[in-house]
Amino acid sequence: MSTQSVIQATGEHSAQDDNTLNIVATLFSSVPASAAAGDAQDAGRITPPTGLSEECVLQFAAVVARITPSRLVSWKVLEPGASEPRVVEVQLALQRPVGVRVQDLRQHADVTAFEQQNSVSVAAIQSNSVFRTHKRLAVFDMDSTLIQQEVIDEIARKVGVVAEVSAITARAMNGELDFTASLRARCRLLAGVPSDVFEELKSVITLTPGAADLVRALKRLGFRTAVLSGGFTPLASWLAGRLGLDYAHANHLTVSADGRSLTGDVEGDIVHAERKREHVLRIAKENGISLDQVLVVGDGANDLPMMGVAGLGVAFNAKPKVQLAAPAKVNADSLLDVLYLLGFTKTEVAELLQVM
Repeated sequence: MSTQSVIQATGEHSAQDDNTLNIVATLFSSVPASAAAGDAQDAGRITPPTGLSEECVLQFAAVVARITPSRLVSWKVLEPGASEPRVVEVQLALQRPVGVRVQDLRQHADVTAFEQQNSVSVAAIQSNSVFRTHKRLAVFDMDSTLIQQEVIDEIARKVGVVAEVSAITARAMNGELDFTASLRARCRLLAGVPSDVFEELKSVITLTPGAADLVRALKRLGFRTAVLSGGFTPLASWLAGRLGLDYAHANHLTVSADGRSLTGDVEGDIVHAERKREHVLRIAKENGISLDQVLVVGDGANDLPMMGVAGLGVAFNAKPKVQLAAPAKVNADSLLDVLYLLGFTKTEVAELLQVM
């Protein structure tokens, strides 16, 4: 495939009329460059594709046409790869009445089979409205999204109960346990931890690659930004200050009367799945922002309700069940890849990150 920015399908017309619904699909190559390259001892092995070939794009369009009558309008290379593009945006015109809801198309069995057969991830399929590319509010989960750790697991290491806490965390994030009950159960295991633990953790917490750049790019575009965390206020507030986020909401762990240790109790409103959703609705309303212009990024089952009210909800390196339920998914080394779902090219992303 040519790596020019936009390639128009021969003989097709890009305008939408009353008889069609234009959609945009964002496709990522899911083959790591290292796996594609192989090494000397694997020289006899068939090498998987390293990117998204023109044939692959045409095959995807054919898959969608089998699901519901449609035609390929154009495709656009968002990030060139070594030999084939790594990220491509495909525009399709669906004939009305459309045989499947746009939000259900990505999870269709035929699309899943296409992904598996071609080492491709169909990250998002969105209506091609003006609000797809013009978002104004970005909301993030904290643990395993903006940062690489689960904070409660890190605290648990201090008292030797990390295995017990991690097991509960994993089940909660996968949607197998009620979040509020699981949070209280995990916090009880933290009783006696020194209250200065959050200061200690600031030196070991690591940002997810691309997190700082993504927030910086969004701020340059005029976004309001927020972190909504099922974790704890001291670190959520610290992270918001470090990244320049406008809002931070998390849970409050109580401290003993002498101020020296955690009691294992949580006070105030729990920032569970429904509370996150409520915060998104409130922040958007306070800023006069349409929900169509909201971007939400998270990794757990407790992030799904806030993803569901947003114009674009993205599961980032999430559990399989969450990826299936989320409106969109990004499985990547860098959080910055989320910008591709808004239609930005690699060149445009680099321009956003230039120091003023």
